[in-house]
Amino acid sequence: MSDLSRIIDSLPRAAVLCVGDIMLDRFVYGSVDRVSPEAPIPVLRIEREVAMLGGAGNVASNVMALGSACRFVSVVGDDAAGAEVRRLVAGQTGDGEGLLVEPGRQTTVKTRFIGGRQQLLRADSETAVAIRGGEGVLRAARAALGSVGAVVLSDYGKGVLTDAVVSGLIAEARAAGLPVVVDPKGSDYRRYRGASVVTPNRKELMEATGLPADSDEEVAAAGRRLIETCGIDAVVATRSERGMTVVTRDGAVHLPAEAREVFDVSGAGDTVVSGLASALALGEPLADAARLANLAAGIVVGKVGTAVVRAHELRAALHEQEWRHGENKVATLAGAVECTERWRALGKRVGFTNGCFDLLHPGHISLLTQARAACDMLVVGLNSDESVKRLKGETRPVQNETARATVLASLACVDLVVVFGEDTPEALIRALRPDLLVKGADYTVETVVGADFVQGYGGKVLLAELVAGQSTTNTIKRMAR
Repeated sequence: MSDLSRIIDSLPRAAVLCVGDIMLDRFVYGSVDRVSPEAPIPVLRIEREVAMLGGAGNVASNVMALGSACRFVSVVGDDAAGAEVRRLVAGQTGDGEGLLVEPGRQTTVKTRFIGGRQQLLRADSETAVAIRGGEGVLRAARAALGSVGAVVLSDYGKGVLTDAVVSGLIAEARAAGLPVVVDPKGSDYRRYRGASVVTPNRKELMEATGLPADSDEEVAAAGRRLIETCGIDAVVATRSERGMTVVTRDGAVHLPAEAREVFDVSGAGDTVVSGLASALALGEPLADAARLANLAAGIVVGKVGTAVVRAHELRAALHEQEWRHGENKVATLAGAVECTERWRALGKRVGFTNGCFDLLHPGHISLLTQARAACDMLVVGLNSDESVKRLKGETRPVQNETARATVLASLACVDLVVVFGEDTPEALIRALRPDLLVKGADYTVETVVGADFVQGYGGKVLLAELVAGQSTTNTIKRMAR
């Protein structure tokens, strides 16, 4: 099992304390089919409205969507929006005691108007001034420290995270041995001194350091500047389509972007913070926590609106990521068993074929293409060099098993290659239990090794059409002549 797969499975054991600026995100969805006669603006025909927690509340929502527990501390006003926020927090966390009310304060509301998949307008209403007293926030946070494994400070600059609250929370969390992840605001990161990780985006990183942050080297240098001048342990810089960079005192690691399609980047930073904090709460290394956060970010930007990422989506994305990487296509028997089990858990139909595949020719390609067309994922059993020698004679194989496996793994129609040393793939078939067994039409179902076993549990046998005149043995003979 990969490290990320293990972490995803462990997320229900994590607990995170989130403190910061909560807000209400409203989404007004509709359709646009004309321009207003009053001004050159689209007319949105409203079809539905959705309200959800935003800001620090979205971090909390993402933590819980991953399966982890979340304690939450913030401040709202004594208005209708504040009441709605309190109801949402209580409904999601089952505990609204950490949500404090400040009389006279206006709860932040961001309303987004969306026509189809296009955001047309955002309207904000808020009070963005410092809360009148931070001791209540510190008391509420202090009460939760003993039940969590990490702390998030989600700073949207709306006034909850005053300098006194920030410094107090970081000091108490670090004294308790807890990592502190900060989603920063502003250009002076010295106020986050003592934090374990800060997570600026590229623009924020440039504003905080006054340095360029375009290339990998520039981002790493800017991250080191923050570490050196602000007393922060590490920087995880999000770089949109360029992925993410993890900078520590020991060096930098650059993670490529995982997004396949980008519809909406709203709240993507919150998803990164929640993934980081949840993994760190389990005691995972920062590099692995960042890989998890990067995977989650690649999912959430493919959704519309302020969205969350769930653990099952992470698993599916991780498996897809592994399938896309050719170096993961050649597996041991144990790795192949684990991989096929994951595929079946995702509802995939697994096919299997086997052979020596020495000097790959059009007949091989036809067989593999037909096999892949009849299933979702195709595993190829490849005879080892010693196995080929016993079957074909001392002069074979022409190419060793490493070369043959590499060529097969490069084919788009092949999802996994497993080398076996026996004369037949019987043991391999019994271990993998494929849904489909494929051989060439020069066999009959009765003579296909493993056919009885596969059919015994409801699997199918496919005899693929042959390409006339194609044979490795004949090719070698022609070469000899």
